[in-house]
Amino acid sequence: MPDSIAGISTPVNAVPGTDAPDIKTLAETAQPLILRGIGRHWSLTDHAQQSPADAANYLKPFYNGRPSMIYRAPSSIQGRYFYSDNAAALNYDSVHEKVDGFLDELAANPDGVSLYMASAPLDKFFPGLKAEVQFSETPQLVPDEKYDPLVSIWVGNRSLASCHFDNMENIACCVAGRRRVVVFPPDQIANLYPGPVERTPGGQVISMIDFHNPDLERFPRFQEAMKHAQIAELEPGDGIFIPSMWWHQVEGLSDFNILVNYWWSQAPAYVGNGMTSLFHAMLAIRDRPEREKAAFKALFDYYVFGDADMPAEHIPDAGKGMLGKLDDLKARRLRALIINQLNK
Repeated sequence: MPDSIAGISTPVNAVPGTDAPDIKTLAETAQPLILRGIGRHWSLTDHAQQSPADAANYLKPFYNGRPSMIYRAPSSIQGRYFYSDNAAALNYDSVHEKVDGFLDELAANPDGVSLYMASAPLDKFFPGLKAEVQFSETPQLVPDEKYDPLVSIWVGNRSLASCHFDNMENIACCVAGRRRVVVFPPDQIANLYPGPVERTPGGQVISMIDFHNPDLERFPRFQEAMKHAQIAELEPGDGIFIPSMWWHQVEGLSDFNILVNYWWSQAPAYVGNGMTSLFHAMLAIRDRPEREKAAFKALFDYYVFGDADMPAEHIPDAGKGMLGKLDDLKARRLRALIINQLNK
């Protein structure tokens, strides 16, 4: 992979981690921000700077022996985990392997193979490690326990996670190697040319554009997206806050890379996944006549995207039902209603 991205030069704002705002403010501001040095004090970061083997030996005592999903591909993909030429298949193999063997193989710096362990939850594979990668020197960045942050580790040689979005807030910390992150605001979706929704690398829809060599005849709107892009360069110990729903491409630029990230949501735990609603809308609304689609758009604006209190403000409290403020019980009832409707 080239060591730069032509056409994208606006840097993500950066602050020392100790000067970062509190986690609530960070999420409400909804702007990407580099957090310098927030993981520099971690023992894992120190071991990773010694050698890949030293990092592997540090991780192994935390590993519980459970096989994880490992991506394998020939070096010809240059670390870009993507699609075959016709987009009908992926350009890598996914296999379940023991992580300790994977770490040894990776530390040996194999020629001719691209290796990647993506998004392995620490609680599932490395119990005890989460306590060692806390933001103890920047406590204002610790997600509130009520949001139950998911902490995961990513390990591999040179890799490129194609541009995608997540519906959770994200603080990603570079532990080993250098990382480059390119971010775009959510309204640039059409200019990023998302790919298939059924088969995706990593489970999220991705941009079909090669940012290092964009085909502007095939993807002309990408020129507009580049005007809104920001780029971040991370050294070991640096982190970046990526707001939920922001598109981002993440590259591991070194022969050995580790990243640890925290995902969390500001939404209550009983709130469902918005992508489920999107897929259902594709089924139920997308191919209807235009006049019906316009009417459904008005319904969505009224019930979903507009003032949340308006649909119920004229209804007596006893009759508001699902239109009243949601709680866990109402969410369960609403989910049961949806399931019953789908089963008809």
